[in-house]
Amino acid sequence: MAKIPKKLLSVQSLLAHVLVIPAFLLFFVLIYSPRWIVDMLEIGQFGHTFNLVMVMCIVLGVLCASRIPVTSVRRHLKNFNWLRYILWCMAEMAVMSAFVALYLTLMARQWAPDGGASYFTTLGWSAALVGSIVIYPYLLLNFLFAILDKPEDEPSEEELVRFYDMTQQLKLVVASPAIVYIEAATNYVLVKYTENERLKEYQLRNSMKGLEPLLLKHGIIRCQRSYFVNPKHIRALRKDKEGLIVAELDIPEARSIPVSPNYYDNLSRLL
Repeated sequence: MAKIPKKLLSVQSLLAHVLVIPAFLLFFVLIYSPRWIVDMLEIGQFGHTFNLVMVMCIVLGVLCASRIPVTSVRRHLKNFNWLRYILWCMAEMAVMSAFVALYLTLMARQWAPDGGASYFTTLGWSAALVGSIVIYPYLLLNFLFAILDKPEDEPSEEELVRFYDMTQQLKLVVASPAIVYIEAATNYVLVKYTENERLKEYQLRNSMKGLEPLLLKHGIIRCQRSYFVNPKHIRALRKDKEGLIVAELDIPEARSIPVSPNYYDNLSRLL
């Protein structure tokens, strides 16, 4: 099954889900006030509006507890396809229903003269409440973020960087925006690049001097005797604890790399 659009696991999607879904539930019930929902929430001295707000808070809490951890580790999720995403959404609604039923059951035992319905009866009502209403913002948001997710454009021929080894055999072809930095390693160079939002490494038998004309052609410049860096991936230049200049990169898995004072001015102008 196809992978879900990346936008569905983005921070924007997280914020949209935790804000829109509870708000939709609240305003839908307040505006339309279905009789069966009003009767179900008419428990306690504060009335159905208070209980509705509490139900909204439960939905908000479940979404935060579910979506924040997944969004924070989204770069490490592999093969997160539509089936798993749909099951995840269904699991969220099931947990919402369970906690809403628990809340309403406890409220009924506190305030209802007869103690109210059993938990499992209330669970059926809360599942109908959650499922019949929040399904709409779920579908709307998923459709919206699927539409907004732009497919990755194929790199043009000019963007492709072809790496040859010392024997002039083609070993690696990478789009220049994907190259993060290149590091010297004895008789090899280590090409660090991104693929599917993960940092990859390729060990190429070549020299930094031999690669320099090719890299400069694609805007990848030397920042230190043993390093070339792609300025597009530099988040900031700063001094470390020892007073040495380092480049912080925008790839979480990539470490900071040293910058020689001889190359600092040229590099800073490109940022």
